[in-house]
Amino acid sequence: MTTQKYPVGQHPNLPPPSSSVGVVHWMRENLFSNWINTLFTFFALYIIFKFLPPLIDWVIISADWSGDSRDSCSKEGACWVFIRVWFDQLMYGRFPDDQVWRINFSYILGIAAAIPLFINAVSRTIKLALIGFLLVIYPIICFYLYYGGGFGLEIVETSVWGGLFLTLVIAVTGIVMSLPIGILLALGRRSNMPVVKSFCVVFIEFWRGIPLITVLFMASVMFPLFVPEDISPDKLLRVLVGVTLFSSAYMAEVVRGGLQAMPKGQYEAAAALGLNYTKSTMLIILPQALKMVIPGIVNTFIGLFKDTTLVLIIGLFDLLGMAQMAATNPNWLGFTIEGYVFAAFGFFIFCFSMSRYSQRLERMLDTGHSN
Repeated sequence: MTTQKYPVGQHPNLPPPSSSVGVVHWMRENLFSNWINTLFTFFALYIIFKFLPPLIDWVIISADWSGDSRDSCSKEGACWVFIRVWFDQLMYGRFPDDQVWRINFSYILGIAAAIPLFINAVSRTIKLALIGFLLVIYPIICFYLYYGGGFGLEIVETSVWGGLFLTLVIAVTGIVMSLPIGILLALGRRSNMPVVKSFCVVFIEFWRGIPLITVLFMASVMFPLFVPEDISPDKLLRVLVGVTLFSSAYMAEVVRGGLQAMPKGQYEAAAALGLNYTKSTMLIILPQALKMVIPGIVNTFIGLFKDTTLVLIIGLFDLLGMAQMAATNPNWLGFTIEGYVFAAFGFFIFCFSMSRYSQRLERMLDTGHSN
């Protein structure tokens, strides 16, 4: 009778050593794997203990939370009274107070329609119906809610739109419109038709070759000079078109990277099944290509969301613009930092949420690729 011997700590009936699993293992692998990492770890800890306590004291402990005027601020910590007083302007800009319910209703309606999309128990038919509602019907509802002019709603000019509301309008419109346009441009750039390919190449390289601030300036200042005054479109509409075209060019290159990364065997398999170009692209190639470039797509979305702050240069006040305007009010001079911190926190919440959801989507769709 022979007795099988196992290395120490690797007997099948014994748990693994504590040093090879759990928090201790993670710290050894990531924080103290060598002397350089150990040095940087202690340096990071020093920075944290040096600056974190004063930061917590300024933000929370010594901060002023209650009040309705500058006199309520002690100047020992952050004055969140400033944010409290200007909260409505930071959220809605100069939108009429008695009409703010229209914006809030659109938020509730959009969230209520989007929540089932993240629940696995909801059937695919319902999800497709909700997606169609959000892409087709919901924008029409939002137009009448925001601008008015129908169903007895008062017209609210876009010049008074602002705050986080304006940021979301520009970002969501750019994100929703740039993805399909970018996909078409990417497919066109890989087309065998010279005219289509040339047009897509020129379009992509033109918009990628100029900064967004130039696009906004041209759309706001120069474009009205070349068209009759009576047909000049609204400034916000021009901005939305410019942002969409600009983002579409970058999205096209992201999608093209996914198309080029597709194994040749996928194209051959589609051809072997007798699928034409449209079916093979829509059913086999494009879904896999988009899955591979999810990080790049979301990165473009996040960049677009942050670039909405540039509309301040053409006289539109988004979240950051409203924070700056509030800080220049004569009654609230000296509270710029609070406004910037609040705006930064708002942008962080949205960008971090998009990043985390993209990671979850990657894990859900991680089925591998075969040649």
